Amino acid sequence: MRREGKRTGVFTRRALLIGGAQLAAFGGLAAKLYQVQVVQGGKYATLAETNRISARLIAPPRGRLLDRGGDPVGGNNQNWRALLIAEQTENVGATLDAFARFVPLADHERARIEREVRRHRRFIPVTLREFLTWQEMAAIEVNAPDLPGILIDVGTTRQYKFGPLLAHVVGYVAPPNEADMGGDPMLALPGIRVGRAGLEEHHELALRGRAGAVQLEVNAVGRVIRELDRQEGVPGADIQLTIDATLQQQVLDHLGDESASAVVLDARNGEVLAMASNPSFDPSLFNSGVSQAQWVEWTSNRRAPLIDKASAGLYAPGSTFKMVVALAGLEARAIGPSDRIDCPGYLDLGDTRFHCWRKGGHGPLNLRGGLKNSCDVFFYETARRTGMDHIAAMANRFGLGVKLDIELPGVRRGLVPTREWRIAQGKPWNIGDTIVHGIGQGFLQLTPLSLATMAARIATGRAVEPHLTRAIAGVVQPGGEATEWPLMNLPERELRMVREGMWAVVNEHDGTAPLAKLPFANIQMAGKTGSSQVRRVSREAREHGFKSENLPWEFRPHALFVAFAPYDAPRYALSVVVEHGNAGAAMAGPIARDIMTDVLNRDPAALRDTPPQRMAGGSAA
Repeated sequence: MRREGKRTGVFTRRALLIGGAQLAAFGGLAAKLYQVQVVQGGKYATLAETNRISARLIAPPRGRLLDRGGDPVGGNNQNWRALLIAEQTENVGATLDAFARFVPLADHERARIEREVRRHRRFIPVTLREFLTWQEMAAIEVNAPDLPGILIDVGTTRQYKFGPLLAHVVGYVAPPNEADMGGDPMLALPGIRVGRAGLEEHHELALRGRAGAVQLEVNAVGRVIRELDRQEGVPGADIQLTIDATLQQQVLDHLGDESASAVVLDARNGEVLAMASNPSFDPSLFNSGVSQAQWVEWTSNRRAPLIDKASAGLYAPGSTFKMVVALAGLEARAIGPSDRIDCPGYLDLGDTRFHCWRKGGHGPLNLRGGLKNSCDVFFYETARRTGMDHIAAMANRFGLGVKLDIELPGVRRGLVPTREWRIAQGKPWNIGDTIVHGIGQGFLQLTPLSLATMAARIATGRAVEPHLTRAIAGVVQPGGEATEWPLMNLPERELRMVREGMWAVVNEHDGTAPLAKLPFANIQMAGKTGSSQVRRVSREAREHGFKSENLPWEFRPHALFVAFAPYDAPRYALSVVVEHGNAGAAMAGPIARDIMTDVLNRDPAALRDTPPQRMAGGSAA
């Protein structure tokens, strides 16, 4: 009995211990359950909901670029994409073989597809081909039963209605790279594009818009079950340009096959009505990817189709710079309105002789005659008396050698040298440097855009700035009225003297540009020719009847012309530069005449109505 009682006592203690341990375990479990379900219940409910719901961004349609009349020059078009969902086909290789019968796949494309299929879960779509044609898309849809796992997805692609016509102004788009991301998750979306040049780049943020969002219910492995909610994004803003696409085409037609550029401005407010650079390129190729062969063709072309010659091409201005020299001389009182300078055909400085383009000289000339005849000796002497620093300061006031506030990346300011600049180069400035700059040679390097700006400022006496944007999302931008631009603070009498000299260049029978005279009885154009050498002509060559037209193309002088019209009420200003065109009067002058004729007939500055922000349904071109 005692032995039995001991066993019972031991059992009871063990039971108590086990029961206590179980009670402690269940108590801890209950406490944990209370902590999870009651105290932290909201937190874990949120995590569960987050795992169940996947929030994804929706790319908004990119804003359109419109010309001044509302015609889309950069819009969006449907982009059919072929996608493959691997789990919906038993044999990926056989499906790709069947697909290739309708849309051929290169070896590298097939390798890329197979690599992505291996990397991703089988229910995630893989892109087979973008930018399908209508015929390719239709063939895939018709043969869908033979193409298991393949579906057609519709996105958008950038379309440039006018192709090369406006490529340098509008720019182009391309897929974003890591540097573009900048913390914006929208740029990681398939098919998204960012501006890479021109106005596409300058107005990138406005054109991009804001992404929308969609909430999807997914299972544990991420497969989409159903769509729960959708919020559409904000489409990119439409940008209306100052450019007239019709006039742009006319300008390019007049440039023909020349390696050349031309800029047409509304002289009263600085609106750029046309800005052409020839040759050009097709900007849509950057959207889908430029082939190696195409890139080699562009970069090996000595006429440089990828460079915007109008805003980034640098040229010695030649005689088109003489109006600035004249105004600097007048302001510095180095010459007077009635002063005459004799031209025997050369100017001697020490043992150096500076020649006039006219071998026998022009005789005594005043300022009007100096401009009309483009007399080099007149402007050699004017520059010598005035000094380079004063000439440079006047050039800067006319938009030369300074940054122009135009909405284009890569615009070059050019160079108007000073004595200080030359000393900084480690070399002294001498009087001979000043003399050659008096005829627009030497170190001077200017863009056609800046030369057109100079012509507009001479014509109106206002410090207009060239600009390309008229309205953003229907809101008209500043700068559209002449009174918004300040006066140049130059005596009207001195400006009038220069304008009269430019008028004589074109309209008097013995001026240097009779071929530039307009074909109107009641409208006249004022202008100035220019020819800028790209290599020095030796004295021996001059003495032996040197003719630049006999040189190889790349050694011939550039031909330039600047102008404004109508003379008595200036409205339009332009510049034309023909690379290696030889003579401004014979080559650039007639082109400028034909362009100005079209400008006056069309009168693009009268097209001032701003179109609505965007058409219903988004941004179809």
